Amino acid sequence: MTGDMIPWIAPLVVLLLIIGSAIRILPEYERGVVFFLGRFQGVKGPGLILVIPGIQQVVRVDLRVITMDVPSQDVISRDNVTVRVNAVLYFRVVDPERAILQVEDYSAATSQLSQTTLRSVLGKHDLDEMLSERDKLNADIQEIIDTQTEGWGIKVVNVEIKHIDLNESMIRAIARQAEAERERRAKVIHAEGELQASEKLVEAARVMSSNAGAMQLRYLQTLSDMSTNNSSTIVFPLPMDIMETFMKKVVVPGKEKGPEPGSPTPPESLG
Repeated sequence: MTGDMIPWIAPLVVLLLIIGSAIRILPEYERGVVFFLGRFQGVKGPGLILVIPGIQQVVRVDLRVITMDVPSQDVISRDNVTVRVNAVLYFRVVDPERAILQVEDYSAATSQLSQTTLRSVLGKHDLDEMLSERDKLNADIQEIIDTQTEGWGIKVVNVEIKHIDLNESMIRAIARQAEAERERRAKVIHAEGELQASEKLVEAARVMSSNAGAMQLRYLQTLSDMSTNNSSTIVFPLPMDIMETFMKKVVVPGKEKGPEPGSPTPPESLG
């Protein structure tokens, strides 16, 4: 019985291999681009698909978002500053047919396109714009790459600039610029504070000049503040109204005050 089964083993194994190669199982995130004798037949999947070995060919395409590092690029900015910039690109295949038929290697083509686009876009901006307007630059790069890869069935999800490397001289120059900017802001804030304080002082003086009681309270507050000081020198502020009263009673030297009109003549001046 065993000898009779031996001749059937080899054909059975071959048949199982043929059936195994004809069965393909594609997960949910993959599609199969099927070719029949070299001609495009259709896109199949996900799940179980059957192909004819030797006649049909299946190319798997991943539909998930692919993360690609864009290598560092030497970029000369519009203000003639050389920097090294690298980025990360997120894209996915939305049309498996075009991704296989329209370009030889859509991943390599997208990588090369992202490198050239990164250099061309950043070269149109100053260094300050590269450092402060990354969101705008990311959006511009994404729009350009997405437009050019649309014919390949590729959708660019996002582009992010990761690093902008500067040489040591530029780092020192930017540090000096930032320090000068901080000093300028400090001086402006100090000047604005002096202006506001002067306006408040003028307003307080106007209120005190129109109210004698307020001036007296200020005088008493000054005496109270001076009494808490441990200094051996004490200065007593004199109110201006007292000074004005005192000045009215002072006789100017060389000028004697004569008799008032209508007053009686002294006896020494008679006869």
